[in-house]
Amino acid sequence: MADTLAFLHTAQVHVQTFGSLAREIAPELRVQHLVMEELLADARTLGVDHAGLVARVHEAMRDAASDGASVVVCTCSTIGGIAEKTATGGAFAALRIDRAMADRAVRNGPRVLIVGAVESTIDPTLSLVLSAARQAGVGIRASTLLVDDAWVHFQSGDIARYVTTLAESIRAAADGTDVIVLAQASMAPVTGLLADLGVDVLSSPQLGVAHAVATLRASNTAWASARTGLTGW
Repeated sequence: MADTLAFLHTAQVHVQTFGSLAREIAPELRVQHLVMEELLADARTLGVDHAGLVARVHEAMRDAASDGASVVVCTCSTIGGIAEKTATGGAFAALRIDRAMADRAVRNGPRVLIVGAVESTIDPTLSLVLSAARQAGVGIRASTLLVDDAWVHFQSGDIARYVTTLAESIRAAADGTDVIVLAQASMAPVTGLLADLGVDVLSSPQLGVAHAVATLRASNTAWASARTGLTGW
């Protein structure tokens, strides 16, 4: 269906987050979710270049679109680079949630701090930001911060402690930074705790969903125009 947006998640908690965002931005859209937690677990142990993992991510993206979604968004930054390369045959657009955030970050630099709670997400996000800078024709100075003692709190469901642990570590490392990139969608609540830093703190959910909705609407407009041309109306 042309008015259907789908998400591929690697954590169940993201269903509510992204469902709410989609309803807020585009309440007219039908929204679908597919959760495959094992994809992140395997990416952390096998690496994002593992052929079997790549094939499974592509299959998951196609499964997410199987009920007629015209746009599918992978909300996991670790496997997002794999997901957006899914061969869709023109049936749907395959997006990664953090691309819009990276595009915003390189415009707000040049000193960009990329923060993650899972090591496997650091390199993919760094690569994305560097790629966005090259495409925008701007120079940046990127650094990374891994807060690996925070992830255990997310896994246990203690989101409050997860967020505060991240915020404390980021605050201690923020000097000399123009923009902070929160590499994982689960980190979005951290922005509220860092509002006083005086630098841009970017998270992917809001920006990514807005981009996905714009992509879907543009696709619908193009389809309608093509149909009008074919029918002569």
